[in-house]
Amino acid sequence: MRVLFLGDVVGRAGREAVHDRLPELRERLSVDFAIVNGENAAGGFGITPDIAEALFDAGADVITTGNHAFDKREILTYFDAEPRLLRPANFPPETNGKGSGLYPTRDGRHVLVANVILRLFMDTSDCPFRAAEKIVEECPLGYGADFIFIDMHGEATSEKLALGHFLDGRASAVVGTHTHVPTADHMVLPGGTAYMTDAGMCGAYDSVIGMNKEAPVERFLSKTARPRLEAADGPATVSGLLVISDDATGLATHAEPVRLGGLLSETQPDC
Repeated sequence: MRVLFLGDVVGRAGREAVHDRLPELRERLSVDFAIVNGENAAGGFGITPDIAEALFDAGADVITTGNHAFDKREILTYFDAEPRLLRPANFPPETNGKGSGLYPTRDGRHVLVANVILRLFMDTSDCPFRAAEKIVEECPLGYGADFIFIDMHGEATSEKLALGHFLDGRASAVVGTHTHVPTADHMVLPGGTAYMTDAGMCGAYDSVIGMNKEAPVERFLSKTARPRLEAADGPATVSGLLVISDDATGLATHAEPVRLGGLLSETQPDC
């Protein structure tokens, strides 16, 4: 199976880049299933029903989120109504929406997608390791799922690597989001799990993690100044990861980054 993941969509620039690039990527890379993290899609903070629908229309099969999942109040009931939009699974159980789901591909196979939020330097949530383990044990590779994808939304590279190794051999791919910077450690772990510490963002990189530069710089220079953060415009880079799995086992055989447009050096899978 060929699964494409695109990292955090930030603001209008990121949305437009995904809208322009995702259909072409799906066709050129023969993508069977596409996942997009959309938690920063609405002006850098949260997501709205209209934006979610636009990402689905562009070719996303599932949208994951993170700590900004509920920044827009109008999204609360949409989370309950739309099973393709996920919030972190280790949020309290009473939280709107759900944290994982099993989704069909166009040819009848099934992809399990789960979203977990990590703990270091983040708001405290239930244990992401136990939450992810419970999800993959309830629907294991080769029995309930043909491919298992985990979006781990967190700050610390150490915690992300630990979760990747913890799930190695039990998930097809474990990929990080939240820091908005693509890492160079894409690999297939010894047990067959594709891993990348952070897929990067779909947004304008002439910025501070997708925000106009001036306000973040001022915040770092002053203890009292709190200028408003606004999503940056300008040429956007689409950043993500293509994972190819063995149909017999569901484990990854190849992982290759995707970076298109904007300021970052481009890389496109040729497989």
